[in-house]
Amino acid sequence: MGFINNAKARGATDEARKAMAEGRTVLVYKFIEANKTSTTTAPMAGIGEQIEAVEAEGWVLDQMAAAESKTLSGERIGLVCLFRRRR
Repeated sequence: MGFINNAKARGATDEARKAMAEGRTVLVYKFIEANKTSTTTAPMAGIGEQIEAVEAEGWVLDQMAAAESKTLSGERIGLVCLFRRRR
């Protein structure tokens, strides 16, 4: 993973830990794809690693929805992920 994806994974991990510490059982998190050419079929840069980082904190990906996301650097694919806490 590159520098930006590492930072994103750390941010997701921090939020997952915070939600766990607060006793929450549901975490909804938005991931934005790093790939600038997201109009092609290909792996989504860094997304899998970021989801794995959240799951490593005891959460399980339950549902996911995709949408276009506007960022300062252009259009990206945004994934809204609903995680549930493992019991």
